[in-house]
Amino acid sequence: MKIITGVGAAVLDHLNLIEAYPKEDGSTHITQIISQGGGACATAIVAAHRLGMHGQMISSVGDDETGQMILEGLDQEGIDTTMMEVVAGGISPHSEIMVNPETGTRTKFVCNNTLPPLEWNSDQIAQIKNSDLLHVDGTRYDNAMAAIRYAKEFGIPVSVDGCHMEENRELNRKMACQADILIMNARYPKLVANTQTTEEALEYFAAWGPKVVISTQGTKGCLAWIDDKIEVFPAYSVKTVDSTGAGDVFHGAFLASYMKNGDVRRSIRYASIAAALKCTQVGGRAGIPTEQEILSYL
Repeated sequence: MKIITGVGAAVLDHLNLIEAYPKEDGSTHITQIISQGGGACATAIVAAHRLGMHGQMISSVGDDETGQMILEGLDQEGIDTTMMEVVAGGISPHSEIMVNPETGTRTKFVCNNTLPPLEWNSDQIAQIKNSDLLHVDGTRYDNAMAAIRYAKEFGIPVSVDGCHMEENRELNRKMACQADILIMNARYPKLVANTQTTEEALEYFAAWGPKVVISTQGTKGCLAWIDDKIEVFPAYSVKTVDSTGAGDVFHGAFLASYMKNGDVRRSIRYASIAAALKCTQVGGRAGIPTEQEILSYL
């Protein structure tokens, strides 16, 4: 079994199902509240773990109730959390998410991670060394770049989730150029590469030498640079209840498939199905499909 280690966001999501999203200074009714583990990196690791990899997380939480719930959620999924740091007096990252079930859209209000950088003890470094793949989301640039440096030192391939933007665009480029697998959201490529089109941006990133360069485009599917050209992969059509975490599940599913077979096109289709099926349930993790469910669509 391949081992994937994640360094990035481990969050608690409070998902509020609402009747409709109100105008500013208006109001609406919350019909249901669901608390569920979230975070770009952690959800990707959970998805990869469910789909055949052994998942590990290196991140930090506070010693508050939220932090305990984050750790318990990962532990219940079978994720190795032994290298997670618990910060005394720290406030764990969490999100309030407003979900409109009629449209499947969501609006996020995020409490940013203000915990101190990871201290990187020898056991955490050894965990990266003994991995088959490192996955980072860049939500804490200092933690992500430190992890990437260790991975490069040990010859461990690096997957970068291009989602979180630093104000200094050069920092984003420094992280992206370290990727062996670079999967970005719709906004990231043009902003970081400073191009007019996503297609131009993907070609720009591909020149750095990563094996995989992809931009997810939500309901429009995704674009990938394969064999020196852009290929378009459509999204799978489902009745969307909540899109929270769809991109994160795409990452985890793609990595699980790609590390197994090395086939970019098949892994994109596999991940696209996983992301679509996730959207049929509320929250980033509840709807992660099984291998059998994905294969039935593939």
